[in-house]
Amino acid sequence: MQEGRAVPQDTGKEGTITVKVRAFAVLREIIPAEHNVEIAGGATVGDLLEHLSLRHPGLGDALFTPAGELGAYVNILKNGRNIHFSGGLETPLEDGDIVALFPPAGGG
Repeated sequence: MQEGRAVPQDTGKEGTITVKVRAFAVLREIIPAEHNVEIAGGATVGDLLEHLSLRHPGLGDALFTPAGELGAYVNILKNGRNIHFSGGLETPLEDGDIVALFPPAGGG
C-alpha cells in the first residue's frame, strides 16, 4: 500500500461514484471476482486500490511492493485500457468505470 495516501473524503461537493471492480487469478481469493465499489467523486485508481486494500487484508501485499509502488507485473485496466498509459495510479475515475485487477502471471 502507498504510505501517506489518503482516500478522498466525501465532502458533499462531488458526491460518490460507483466503480465496478473485477479481480482475476489469485486476487479472487482475496476480493470478490466482480463487485461494485462506492468511492468519493474525484478519486483516482490509486485511491480505489487504497480503499480496497483497507477492506480486504492481503490485497495491498498482492498489488504493492514494500516501498508502496505498484508491483512490476501487476496490470490494472480502466475500461480496458492499461493505466500505465493513462496516468498510472493518478488516473482519475468516473462513475460507471470498470477497473480490472490482474496479478503477476506465473508459469512457463
